[in-house]
Amino acid sequence: MVGVNGGKFPAIRQHLDKNIAGVYKDMDLTFEEYPKEGKVDPEAYKAAIDKLKPGDAVIIFTPDSTHFPIALYAIEHGLHVLITKPATQKLEHHNTLIEAAKKKNVVCWVEHHKRYDPTYSDAKARVATLGEFNFFNAWMAQPKSQLETFKAWAGKDSDISYYLSSHHVDICCWILQDIAVPTRVVASAAQGIATSDPYNCVPGTEDTITLLIDFQSIKSPNHKGTAISTASWTAPLKSGVHTSQHWYYMGEKGDISIDQAHRGYDVTFDETGKAWVNPFYMKYSPSATGHFDGQRGYGYISIEKFVDAARSVNAGEAQPSVFNGQGFPTIENTVLTTAILHAGRISLDEKRPVGIKKEGDKWVLE
Repeated sequence: MVGVNGGKFPAIRQHLDKNIAGVYKDMDLTFEEYPKEGKVDPEAYKAAIDKLKPGDAVIIFTPDSTHFPIALYAIEHGLHVLITKPATQKLEHHNTLIEAAKKKNVVCWVEHHKRYDPTYSDAKARVATLGEFNFFNAWMAQPKSQLETFKAWAGKDSDISYYLSSHHVDICCWILQDIAVPTRVVASAAQGIATSDPYNCVPGTEDTITLLIDFQSIKSPNHKGTAISTASWTAPLKSGVHTSQHWYYMGEKGDISIDQAHRGYDVTFDETGKAWVNPFYMKYSPSATGHFDGQRGYGYISIEKFVDAARSVNAGEAQPSVFNGQGFPTIENTVLTTAILHAGRISLDEKRPVGIKKEGDKWVLE
C-alpha cells in the first residue's frame, strides 16, 4: 500500500482491522507500506513499483492530479494498471497512456464501475434500438459535508466535474459508442458555498459545474444531439442518499430514465431518518457464514474484471487490445470521457466553447 505520509498507516491499519477484520472472517489485511512510518515522500510509489515484476498489477486510487505520473511509471515498468476515474485531467496525458500501454502490451483500464451496474448495462443495450441520439441529461450530487472530506484538494488540484461528472460523461460516451461523438463543450459553474463559512475552500472553487456537450451522429450528417452533465458537492445534508444521481436519455424512437439513487429499497432509523441504500454496488453485510459477501456488487465486479483481464494476458490467452471491442473501460475506450472533462475545464478557465475533433488516430481539443 502506497501513500505520501507514512505516519497515516497506523490509523489505516486500525481502520481496516475494525471495519474489515472485525466484520468478516478470514480476511488477510497484511500489507507492506510505502513510505515507512515517520517519512513523507510524494514519490514513494516509485519504490513500491520498483519492487514489482512485469505482469504484476497496480490499482491507483489517488488524487486526480497524480493519476498520470503514477500510471505512466507503472506502465513503463510493464505493469497492468487500473486507474480510478478520471483517468487523467488532460487529454494529451490520456493519449500518452494509450500509446504507453500499447507499447508495453499491458492492460490499462479506468475504474468506471457504473458500466457494470446491471441497470446501466441493460440501458446501453436498449439505446441501440432507439435510433439516432437526441438528448441526454445527467445529474450527480453529494452533500456539502464532502467539502470537508476533500478540502485538501477541492478547487486546488481538481474540481467537482472531474470527480463526479466523470461517471455519467463516461456512461454517455459508452452508450453512444458507434452512434455519435462529441464535437464541442461549453461549461458553466455556480460558486459561493464552497468558498464561504464553514467550508472556506480556496477562492474560485466551484460548487456546481454543468457541461453542455454537442454530439454529431456517426452515420447521419443530419442528426446532432445534446448532452448535459451536472455535478455538485453542495447538495443538502441528510437527503437520505450519499450521492443523488439520475439520468435521462432520448433517442429517435424512445427514451430511458434511470434513478440510481433510489432503487426501491429504503431503511428508516429513529436517529437519522430514511435512507435509500444500494447493495447492487456493494453488499457490506457478511454472509451467513460470516464471510465477505459483496462479490456480486458492481463495485467489486469492476475490479474483478480488471484482474481477470490481466491474468488472461499474462497467461497468453488474450491481447490487451481485444478488450476494446468488448465494452470494457479500457484506456482507449475512455478517451472521449477525458476529452469532454478537459474541455469543460478549459471552457470554465477561458470562458469559451472548446471543440473536440480527431486528427489521424488521436482525439484533440481546439
